[in-house]
Amino acid sequence: MTFDLASLARRPITATDSAALAERLNAIEVVDVLGEYYSEEDTTDQINAPLLDLERGTVGVFDGDRMVGYSSAAHKPLAEEVHRVVVSGGVHPDYRRRGIGAELLAAGIASAKTLHTIHHPGLPLAVDVQNNALNDRARACYQAVGMTPVRWYSHMRHPLGAAIVDVPPPDGLVFEGYSADNDAEFLAVRNEAFLDRWGGGATPQEQWRAFLGWPAFRRALSFLLRDADSGVAVGMLLTYSWDADTEATGVRDAHFMTIGTHRAYRKRGVASALISHALRSAQDDGFDRASIEVDADSPTGANGLYERAGFTVARTEVRYTLNA
Repeated sequence: MTFDLASLARRPITATDSAALAERLNAIEVVDVLGEYYSEEDTTDQINAPLLDLERGTVGVFDGDRMVGYSSAAHKPLAEEVHRVVVSGGVHPDYRRRGIGAELLAAGIASAKTLHTIHHPGLPLAVDVQNNALNDRARACYQAVGMTPVRWYSHMRHPLGAAIVDVPPPDGLVFEGYSADNDAEFLAVRNEAFLDRWGGGATPQEQWRAFLGWPAFRRALSFLLRDADSGVAVGMLLTYSWDADTEATGVRDAHFMTIGTHRAYRKRGVASALISHALRSAQDDGFDRASIEVDADSPTGANGLYERAGFTVARTEVRYTLNA
């Protein structure tokens, strides 16, 4: 494909770019295989995320009305010890091998530094990116700017049906479905459980509200475990399912987006019971499979937990970091 690189427009992404961003992401999925498809509604949710600074944190590259590449830097509103800014982005396959990817990565790093100066200037900055482990060109691009691999994430799938391992809740613990009445307890358990996870930290209320406002959130497949005697919420699981994925693949997938166990209740079977209950509920609701992204070095030994539950690894992604 022939085009003049200098003629491409560069500007921050705006609320009117949802359709262009969805088209670009779906074109990239065909080549990069990240397991994600997008509708315009999905990208609207991303662009309108309450903590995304469009003006200072995003750059879009356009050939006329067509978005051919973008970068987005997402800062952490709450950070301790290190401020980790996650940069995402990519280039439409038709426009690759012209230096646009390197340009956008540099723009993402620059945006990360700007956001860091505004929000957490007193902390060290780490700029993170993540991609399919098999994407050699992306790896070369990251390494060229000094990024190194620091984390590996397993994307695991469960076929449901006979593969479901039934695990009852520990004695004294009872399941509850998500509701407005226990919403705050879902968030409290999530934040407590993530305190010792790599790159973890508290999710602010504003971000939580937006996260649960996505159309992909499946309330009927999201559960809390409560200690019946003390009333304490000890574990939680949130499930999401994207219609765009189902339309593109023909597979209805229940994605366990967030699973957390209160640290005082770990090693008691809380997570195993939540997973089993959610798998059985997904099966009963007509889903074709379930999925989860797992930190391979999780302090809770999550990989083994999901393997025992019947999950297998479908692909691996690598997190790269630049200490800036």
